[in-house]
Amino acid sequence: MEPIAHFEAASTLAIVVSSNEPLLFLSEDQKVIAASASFCRAFEIDPATVSGRGLSELGEGEWAMPKLASLLKATASGAAQIEAYEIDLKRPNCEMRNLIVNARTLDDGDKDRIRLLLAVTDVTDARAEARIKDDLVRDKAILLQEVQHRVANSLQIIASVLMQSARRVQSEEARGHIQNAHHRVMSIAALQRQLSTSRGGNVGLRNYFTQLSQSLGASMIEDPNRLSISVTVDDSAVDADISVSLGLVVTELVINAPKHAFPHERTGTITIDYRSAGKDWSLSVTDDGIGMQKGSDAPKAGLGTGIVEALAKNLQSAIQLSDADPGTAITISHQENTGLRADLPEAA
Repeated sequence: MEPIAHFEAASTLAIVVSSNEPLLFLSEDQKVIAASASFCRAFEIDPATVSGRGLSELGEGEWAMPKLASLLKATASGAAQIEAYEIDLKRPNCEMRNLIVNARTLDDGDKDRIRLLLAVTDVTDARAEARIKDDLVRDKAILLQEVQHRVANSLQIIASVLMQSARRVQSEEARGHIQNAHHRVMSIAALQRQLSTSRGGNVGLRNYFTQLSQSLGASMIEDPNRLSISVTVDDSAVDADISVSLGLVVTELVINAPKHAFPHERTGTITIDYRSAGKDWSLSVTDDGIGMQKGSDAPKAGLGTGIVEALAKNLQSAIQLSDADPGTAITISHQENTGLRADLPEAA
């Protein structure tokens, strides 16, 4: 060997042996030329027994892995390269270790022979921690769904009690207030039940609004032939928190429609429409009832109006009341990077 080549080979050996990382310096036929002290410590191998032995002979034979040997042979020939190859190392009387190995050819100054550098990383503890975190996330999601399901059931019980109370009271005004409370509780129960079945933190609005409208219709529309609720929604999906606010807005506007748009047993349809483009979206609840009333006939702003205004502000959206000809349309819209003012007229 030339002096320069001999110096380079000696330098390579010194670097490998003193490395803080588990390294093996191998010949083309997978004989160990040198092993780092960290490799010997990590896998409990006597450093004095390493040099000159085959990779498959290290320890008690646990490194005899046909696929790893095949990949190293292909790497030596230049046909492949080992990058982040995962192996499970099972040593007698020891727990299995999850390892990631990388290998490449290494020039030690002698052009006539091929050398391999094998780096080993133990990821057992990291993988175990990751599994624990995944289990915790999954358990938390299951618990949250169970809580939401129980809340929905409790709300339905409360709604049933409210309806029984409404039947017993003599005052029409008091009965109306209790029935409104019943509708709101039922709608929130529907929201909770829908959230309990959602996955990945996102809620598909088409199915969400459809189920919500069915719940509202069942609780507040005695004759489906007189009033109906239709839903027109695109493929939008939003975060669960946003879906709750949107659902509450829909609930308030739908509850409001039969009282003001369809008096005296008038027939008609309430339409829920949602569409989005990028981060911009609009939600509208439209009826084909008697239309907007003005002056002394206009209904006074109540609890529902305050709720919708607060929700719209929270959603950073604007409220617009318009003539649907026939009927009335209330639109909640959000435009990204645009200053919008939520202002619901008294007639809402």
